[in-house]
This record gives sequence, structure tokens and C-alpha cells, in this order.
Amino acid sequence: MLINDSAKLATAALSSQRMRSFLTALGIAVGIASVVLLTSIGEGIHKFVLSEFTQFGTNLIAVSPGKTTTAGISGAIISNVRPLSIDDALALGRSPKILGVVPFVQGNAPVEFGKHSRRTYVFGVGSQVPTVWQMKVGMGRFLPDDDPRTARAFAVLGSTVKDELLDSVNPLGRRIRIGGERYRVIGVMESKGQMLGFDLDDAVYIPTQRALAMFDRESLMEIDLLYTAGSRLDEIVKRVKALLMDRHGAEDFTITTQEQMLDVLGSVLNILTLAVGALGGISLLVGGVGILTIMTISVNERRAEIGLLRAIGAGRGQILSLFIGEAVVLASIGGLAGLMIGAGGAWLLGAVVPALPTHTPWLYVVLAEILAALIGLLAGVLPAHRAANLDPIEALRAE
Repeated sequence: MLINDSAKLATAALSSQRMRSFLTALGIAVGIASVVLLTSIGEGIHKFVLSEFTQFGTNLIAVSPGKTTTAGISGAIISNVRPLSIDDALALGRSPKILGVVPFVQGNAPVEFGKHSRRTYVFGVGSQVPTVWQMKVGMGRFLPDDDPRTARAFAVLGSTVKDELLDSVNPLGRRIRIGGERYRVIGVMESKGQMLGFDLDDAVYIPTQRALAMFDRESLMEIDLLYTAGSRLDEIVKRVKALLMDRHGAEDFTITTQEQMLDVLGSVLNILTLAVGALGGISLLVGGVGILTIMTISVNERRAEIGLLRAIGAGRGQILSLFIGEAVVLASIGGLAGLMIGAGGAWLLGAVVPALPTHTPWLYVVLAEILAALIGLLAGVLPAHRAANLDPIEALRAE
């Protein structure tokens, strides 16, 4: 039997049972569409979260008070031998390969202007925030490079605070009250948007020492360091660790690099993507069972055809390849339809709900199509093997 003849027989067999073939292919299509759609959502969330974390740059090191082995968790709430101080931050800023340093403390306080009042985040920071955190000043200037221990009562507003409190009033030079203390506004930040649900624009920036006094804190919550791109990170971390241990007398702090945070976050998000893809794979398994069922029924119904083919000289291998080919064709057609439905659904979902990012990973798409064909192959083997082993005489008698 020629390959061309086998293809015609397989096509004729499938087209003679259009509804059955359609429903079988539909089972695979639903499975593939589920895999593509769910992995698109998972991959979209993956890219979205990583972009949120890297919007402040990628060459960052965070030093937190307290010794902890959990990467990415601030040690600010953990008792420590010696608090992180502004002097620590100044010493770290003088280290080689360090481009900028931000001594950071955060709290929440009412911000008042005239009759308006708004409770918002108050960030105690240094003058190098625009460089280290990659934030831009939209109006005026950022906090000046004063001696951080005697910094003047200046404040820089986030764009949301400016809009809510001062509306159309020019904020530069205006006096506001933060936590009951008077500050002069010298700048407004450009909109930075949200990071994981936190509105970075709904904040006020004041000098670190004043924030420590306002919130009655002894220790900084964190010191952020920006190091030179292309530098050896392990050497910089070793130098930072040695300097702080020399100042503190013990390792009572935690150093977390952005690479560590991204690695942990990436591994978690990869597991999430694989998990949602596995959920869609359950549908593929159901589709495979459907092909197995349909091909088994087909063998029973076509015993006479099989007997005739065997009687005119078709070998067992040819009968085997005929039925396996039908199963693979069904699965492949269903897979292609599923790819179009899944990719189209992901695009439509992203267009209708912009807050829910979607990104179709084409590697998963190719793997899903290969998997569909493989499922068809596996599901067709048992019925095809049974058909190939039918006795020609017994098969003809079935008619």
C-alpha cells in the first residue's frame, strides 16, 4: 500500500464520520486551548511582576537590620544588636564601586495643606533617590545633599499627593504639615505608578533623620546601594559585609541582592506557570481518552474493511500505520484549532482586561502541539495494534 493510498483511506475514514471526528478533535482543541490560555496568563503575570521589581534598576543591594536567612524579607521588625544608622549609610556610600546610597525609613502620617488633609506614606530618604531608585523629578528638585544628621525641613511630594492636596496650586515653596511638623515643598516627583498594589505616587519624601525622629525609630529599615554596572557582585557584597561587621562587631544585618530576589521570585513564578499549564494538561488527557475510545469503536466497526485490506495484501504494519495516522491527524487538527483559540483568547483577554497581562510563550505553544500529536499517537497505538492483529478471514466474516 502506497503512502498516498494510506493518506486517502485515513482521510475518507475521518470524513465519513464527521460528527464523531469533530467531537474527538474538539476534546483535544479544548485541552490545547486551556494549556495555551493558562500559560499565557501565567507567563504574563511572570513578566509583569518581574518588570515591577526591576523598575528601580537591577544593580541594587539592600542591607536590612537583623540577621535573617530568608531572602527578600526585611529585618526591620527583628531585634538586632546594633541598629543600622545614617553613619553606616555614609560609610557604605564611600565604598569603591558604590554609585549611590539611600538610607530608608518608612511610616504613615497625615499630610496637611490649608483645610485639606490626607494620610499617606512618608518616606525618609537621602538625596540620591533619583539616581538609586531611578525616579524622576517632575517639578522643582529633590532633597538637597545636606548633612543627613542636620537636614532642613524640606519635602518632595508624590504626584498623587500633589493632585489631592494642592490640586492646581503651584506647590513649590508652599508650607505643609507632615505629622504635625512644618515642611517646605521643593519638588514633585513624576508619576511612577503602582508596584504590586502599592501606589508609589501616594507618598511624601522627607530627610531620613527627620523621619526617624517623627516615627521614634532608632534604626533604619533599609539601606539601598547602587553599584557600578559590570562589577563583580560577590566582591561588592563581601566588601559591604566586611565594612559593616567592622563597624558593628558582628553580623547583625542581612544583605540581599536584587539578583537573589529576582531568582527566588522567578523560580516561584515559573512553578506558577507550570502549575497552570498542568491544569490545562488535564484537559489534554481527557482528549486523549476520547481518541482512544473513538479509535477502539472505529476498529470494531471497520472489521470488514480491515479484513478486505489484509486479503488484498496489506501487511500488519500498514494497517497499524493507517489507524495510528488517523489518530495523529485527529489530534493535530484539534491541536491547531486549540492553538488558535488559546492564543486568540489570550489576546482578547489582554485587550478587554488590560490590568491582567497576558503573554503567549511560543515555546509552550510548540510543545503543546507536539504533545497533542504524541497523545494522538499513544491513544491510537492500542486500537491500531488490535486492528493489525485481526485475522483476515474472521474480519471478513464480521460483515
